[in-house]
Amino acid sequence: MRRKIVAGNWKMNKNVIDAQQLMIQLLSYKNNNATNCEVWIAPPSLYLMMAKDIFENDEIGVFSQDMSEHESGAYTGEISADMLESIDVNGSLIGHSERRQYHGETDSHCNRKIKLALDKGLTPIYCNGETLEQRKAGQHLEVVKNQTEVALFTLSAEEIKKVVIAYEPVWAIGTGETASPEQAQEIHAHIRNIIAAKYGQEVADEVSILYGGSVKPDNAKEIFSQPDIDGGLIGGAALKLEDFSKIIEAFN
Repeated sequence: MRRKIVAGNWKMNKNVIDAQQLMIQLLSYKNNNATNCEVWIAPPSLYLMMAKDIFENDEIGVFSQDMSEHESGAYTGEISADMLESIDVNGSLIGHSERRQYHGETDSHCNRKIKLALDKGLTPIYCNGETLEQRKAGQHLEVVKNQTEVALFTLSAEEIKKVVIAYEPVWAIGTGETASPEQAQEIHAHIRNIIAAKYGQEVADEVSILYGGSVKPDNAKEIFSQPDIDGGLIGGAALKLEDFSKIIEAFN
């Protein structure tokens, strides 16, 4: 069975008091409710050690929002895989659409980050997806295929099974456009087929693929019911326990 996952990406939100309060609320919720999925959060890096202290029994997975492609050195402002491993963080987002858009990250950058993460025993959440222009031009299948191959196909079969993929239709985030569950399923199945063609169906069937296109309490159940969608990478709805918990409960 593939892992079912609801992961919250907090992005650049919450001051330290508000972050601590939400973490404590999440811990209480997790301890008092049976969940049928794993629950992960990616808070700002400043709060990673606090999160590990609060979730000391690993009730909730703690992920960074990014990590460096370099092992160490004169890279001001960067955080290395070794640093993350040293505080027992579970893994890192890699290649998020906002990192690509604002910081020029490429699939080759992502490939190096993924390999470093795996070498340190961290779980990479590799993000990919097409823009509105690419979707309208009918290039979405080819774009996602290329992203998947460049970022992941230097990995061994055992390594790729440890990667979680998050498909983000960039065109459906903040554009007024909406991706239907069927459109999301089409790309998720496409990604799984790309992996199967390289590594075999058995390996592909073990890779969890999350949907990162504006999942909300009112659409989560329908999205998660699609056969190749194994959960969600949640943005804004992860910042309120009421919304995030309802998305988690979509798996109940």
